[in-house]
Amino acid sequence: MGGTGMLNNSTMICAPLMAQSVEQMVKDMHQAKAEGAQLVEIRLDYIKNFQPHQDIQIILKNKPLPVIIVYRPKWEGGQYEGDENSRLEALCLAREMGADYIDFELKVASDLIREQKMKNDNATKVIVSQNIDGMTPKDEELSNLAASIQATGADIIKVVVNVADITEIAKIFHLLSHYQVPIIAYSVGERGLISQLLCPKFGGFLAYGSIVGHSLPGMPSLYSLRHTYKLDYLNSETKVFGLVSKPVGHSKGPLLHNPTLRHENFNGVYVPMFVDNLKEFFSIYSSPDFAGFSVGFPYKEAVVEFCDEVHPLAESIGAVNTIVRRPCDGKLIGYNTDCEAAITAIEDALKEKRCSSNEASSGTPLSGKLFVLVGAGGAGRALAFGAKSRGSRIVIFDIDFERAKSLACAVSGEARVFEEVVNFQPEKGAILANATPLGMHPKTDQRIPVAEVALLPALLE
Repeated sequence: MGGTGMLNNSTMICAPLMAQSVEQMVKDMHQAKAEGAQLVEIRLDYIKNFQPHQDIQIILKNKPLPVIIVYRPKWEGGQYEGDENSRLEALCLAREMGADYIDFELKVASDLIREQKMKNDNATKVIVSQNIDGMTPKDEELSNLAASIQATGADIIKVVVNVADITEIAKIFHLLSHYQVPIIAYSVGERGLISQLLCPKFGGFLAYGSIVGHSLPGMPSLYSLRHTYKLDYLNSETKVFGLVSKPVGHSKGPLLHNPTLRHENFNGVYVPMFVDNLKEFFSIYSSPDFAGFSVGFPYKEAVVEFCDEVHPLAESIGAVNTIVRRPCDGKLIGYNTDCEAAITAIEDALKEKRCSSNEASSGTPLSGKLFVLVGAGGAGRALAFGAKSRGSRIVIFDIDFERAKSLACAVSGEARVFEEVVNFQPEKGAILANATPLGMHPKTDQRIPVAEVALLPALLE
């Protein structure tokens, strides 16, 4: 438990700006401030027809908040392809003109920093950065890299990776929490999202967020950092809860759970976790800090084997959608809340229909009804067992007929070949349930191939 009424960390929120003109860069700086940024990263390498003295002066004269000046060359993942001396002169000029932060690449940093500090001892802080291609180095190698960066005389260390698996981000968290100088460390890309969201927990110098209209893969928006995740209130004691899924970016879970955690005055945060390998994930994120997980597509059945204990209902269904790490011994306990939640929601909708048509109601409105289920995966299993508990007659379609038969056998239902769903004619008053990934992000235009005429007799879809 922990109060959420005061700021708990010193991590700043930064907006990277990549406008192609100085005029737009100035507008974007003001937009970033309005959206909650505390500083901005100005990418000079994106500005067309860049005129160093004139353009840097305009940026610094009109800045509404502190700026980090970056002029990234192509060889370090940037846009600049011109003369290297001209690039470095522009960065040194920005320092002389009073930029708050200047970013130098490790490859060129040592001599430049030494030379600049002798020339002009001003208040500008120097960031020395390294982009890492390929596999994220081991903890010891990352620490050695940080030490090499620090040895240049850098005020702030910056390390950027592009992880192939969410488990690699644990190395970044280890670096952030074990180094005593200010560090910016994160991963780009969809699998790197939690490196921004959990940055304050592990002591990062800043987290990045995009302005409206300029979203980047794996980067949260400034709005979500401020309002959904409330990064200002995270600290080393914050408990982490997350959605384990693939894909995960479409989830509305953070919008639901984070306000609930704050309302209960619980020091926790709920984040999306793009997971490729369940075994590696639960092995790496095994500390008490990672206190619980929701489980989404496609892992609700597979995750059962990674739970130390499984609630009897979840065990009978063969699917888990909620995992709690038991505080006393750290064991993972699996539950299934899909079953009761989904069936109760269907019952409530049916009762509402009964009320609007003045029908008499007694007991569950699902009793005796035909329950047509498309999809026999984790969510489908929960629906089928819930419908069975209410006395429904169940018909199951699945693209894997053997899986449909297995579930039908478990709930005393009937399995049908998936292709037959096109011409299936349910009786009047049936309930039709879609428990397939069709229609989910990113293929939101896909639909179950059910003829419109087949939907007309249904009481609820």
